[in-house]
Amino acid sequence: MESIADGSIIVQTSCQSVPSTPAWFGESALMRQHLRKHEVLSTIAERVRFSRRRFGHYEVIDFVAVLLGYAISGEHTLEAFYHRLHPFACTFMALFGRERLPARSTLSRFLASLPPEPVEALRSLFLSDLLARPLGTEEQSAGLWDRSGNCWWVFDIDGTREAARQRALPQSPELPAPQRRLRPLCAPGYTGRKRGEVVRSRSTILQAHTHQWLGSVGGAGNGSAWEELRRAVTLIQRYLLAHRLPAERVLLRLDGQYGTGVTLSDVAGLPVIMRGKDYQVLSRTEIQFRLSLPPDQQFSRPESAYVRTLYDCPDVAVGPGGPRCRVVVATHPAGPRKAPGGR
Repeated sequence: MESIADGSIIVQTSCQSVPSTPAWFGESALMRQHLRKHEVLSTIAERVRFSRRRFGHYEVIDFVAVLLGYAISGEHTLEAFYHRLHPFACTFMALFGRERLPARSTLSRFLASLPPEPVEALRSLFLSDLLARPLGTEEQSAGLWDRSGNCWWVFDIDGTREAARQRALPQSPELPAPQRRLRPLCAPGYTGRKRGEVVRSRSTILQAHTHQWLGSVGGAGNGSAWEELRRAVTLIQRYLLAHRLPAERVLLRLDGQYGTGVTLSDVAGLPVIMRGKDYQVLSRTEIQFRLSLPPDQQFSRPESAYVRTLYDCPDVAVGPGGPRCRVVVATHPAGPRKAPGGR
């Protein structure tokens, strides 16, 4: 019997542990090269300033590099990210022209003492960089076409919330008041179906066709939805001006938390589509009359057994001042269980 083993191949093993390179390390290197090519890193180092006592040998760019790597890695926690990065800490920081990786406690103290001004400067810098780049050929042709052949540019304004749980601490006159680490970031608010005692809200602005993020605004508790909406509209107007898009062909797709008539006064006249949450509108005479007539259409989804019935109400006054809107009412047969409140 002849052996098929190749004598030129030598396999050596060792009992010494050698960590493997994280799967996301290459993507971090590519992102760093892209940011350096467009001088984004140097601009951050020059324009984003934060001075505080005992800052040590770290600069803002050190913490920005760590946060960029954490976002790219997709690790569930910062602890897991540091654990995977630790064997390659010097190499990772060298990508950004830095020497030392800030410890987790240093990063925590930096974020805790960071005022709003550097955050706004960083957000403005990223937005200016986004608007300074012209759209490609495929991005310019992207859009949503209706049945009349008109093209619409859709922007998503989505409000999300995250709940956080807090341990029960003993409270008595001889004990000091409890100090919660999440107190500056979270506050009591509506948790929905999520378990927790405090929440933090966030609104994101996305160009639906090019998947460009225009901004992200957060707040403790329920946040300030209307202030965030007005700010999102301002960012979208800057985007339209930079790319010379007509405002009458823009469609704002709002999250359910904005589903009231008051929203219409904060969108600067831009067309809006949203899911309403003000069910008092259904009690209006014109809508009740329309519901008594045959429906306009019925449809169902492949993954659901429900058959929804649609009623088109093209001219209904909603909100303060009575703006006229098109309201589409969707109904389905009642199930065996009573629907929860607000449904």
